[in-house]
Amino acid sequence: MAVLKNYAGFSGRARRTEYWMFVLVNFIISIVLNILATWAKVFSLIDLLYALAVLIPSIAVGMRRLHDTGRTGWWLLIGLIPIIGTIILLVFLATDGQPGDNEYGPNPKRAPAVA
Repeated sequence: MAVLKNYAGFSGRARRTEYWMFVLVNFIISIVLNILATWAKVFSLIDLLYALAVLIPSIAVGMRRLHDTGRTGWWLLIGLIPIIGTIILLVFLATDGQPGDNEYGPNPKRAPAVA
């Protein structure tokens, strides 16, 4: 997964696909671990360790996603506001990125130049 290769990369931009696929995979893994934790308590510990392991990559990809929309990563903190903040953050994360280069880097949708 590209997000884990760029584990703590807080600069640059991330496409919607990269962000939402990361969220989907983490959601599925968390659901499976929670179901397994109801059968064996050892999975509760594994679930906690997994959540801690993906905390920094989650923040990093969220910041890069906001960078793609032209916003600073500090906008992630708006999600701490109950209901309204979460809705605003979801809209920001689902918005298409800026079409050209912006202050955070080149457009990730552009195909790499062929040498």
